[in-house]
Amino acid sequence: MSQIVDLARTWLGTPYIHQASCKGAGCDCLGLVLGLWRELYGALPAPVPAYTPDWSEVSGEERLWQAAITHLVEKPIADAVPGDVILFRMRSGAVAKHIGIQTVAGAAPRFLHAYTGQGVTEGALTSPWARRIAARFAFPERT
Repeated sequence: MSQIVDLARTWLGTPYIHQASCKGAGCDCLGLVLGLWRELYGALPAPVPAYTPDWSEVSGEERLWQAAITHLVEKPIADAVPGDVILFRMRSGAVAKHIGIQTVAGAAPRFLHAYTGQGVTEGALTSPWARRIAARFAFPERT
């Protein structure tokens, strides 16, 4: 999956803009994954509804997780490989609502994601991040 990692790294430095998904201009964490999808497959598989920064928290619905299950390939959390899409639960008991791309697996794992004030960055998948992983997915095979 080095192609996914290579593509994801072309987004480095893209500023954080909520609900955006335009390389170099702005994106949020979901926008990064949506932008990668468009680069890999073309059109998105479904429309993405507008969402607020606190989306799903009030209802408790796992909307991001459900979308990932629908369009990506779910895999065991422990089966990390570069190019995986990783879903994070930012607080215990909260809905999973942050997403990133694993760039390095093994003894010194790394991931790429977008967040407020930083934009798209790549960093260590440290234990504080790793313990927040709620699910792991792979992009589907291209046909």
